[in-house]
Amino acid sequence: MVRMTGWNGSNESTAERIANVLRQQITEGDVPPGTQLSEERLVARLGVSRNTLREAFRLLTHDGLLVHHHNRGVFVPVLDEADLVDLYRLRRIVECGVLRSLTGLDPNLLLPLRVEVEAAESAASRGEWDEVVTANMRFHQGLVRLTESRRIQDTTRRVLAELRLVFHVVSNPEVLHERYVRRNRALLDLLEAGKIAQAADELEQYLRDAEEELLDAYRTMRRVGSAEYARTSVAGEMR
Repeated sequence: MVRMTGWNGSNESTAERIANVLRQQITEGDVPPGTQLSEERLVARLGVSRNTLREAFRLLTHDGLLVHHHNRGVFVPVLDEADLVDLYRLRRIVECGVLRSLTGLDPNLLLPLRVEVEAAESAASRGEWDEVVTANMRFHQGLVRLTESRRIQDTTRRVLAELRLVFHVVSNPEVLHERYVRRNRALLDLLEAGKIAQAADELEQYLRDAEEELLDAYRTMRRVGSAEYARTSVAGEMR
């Protein structure tokens, strides 16, 4: 169910606000890959015209968060291993580049990062792993806000929204995210200590490790899928 979270009082067009609502649902994992978005239901729920909704769909398609299949409709895409590698390559360029570009750091700018680290630690202690994932996303958005570049922030927002589609390859989010709760804390500690270059190096390794773990998850999914296909094929031949 699409909620009206993400709506704000800015000067954005109605289509942009609707796109932001849907983008937030995708980023926070409420609309999983493969989901078909019903134009009729969304028009009724959001109280907008079909033309406005279609423009929102167009914006999200441009961002890679939706895909249109001819004669079938609009879907949240299912990303593959090549998409994963491409996303992490871009993350290393952008996020590590942001840290390496910093010549100084106002401690007050780190307060939002501390909020997200503590939110993730609290959620992990309660076993609320979807909340951990969301706090992790916001932590990385906070990292790029250390620069004042709106374009870098917009790029990161789109990349992280796409990345959330990749995380669905891991059936148990605790397996992937537990260690990164601790690593986010370690990154924050380095930044608070003014060790920016060391934090950038740690972040680069962090992102490489996460990429490899997700690639392993894809490989496992492919093996399991192939084994299941073989099992059902043999069973079919025996009947």
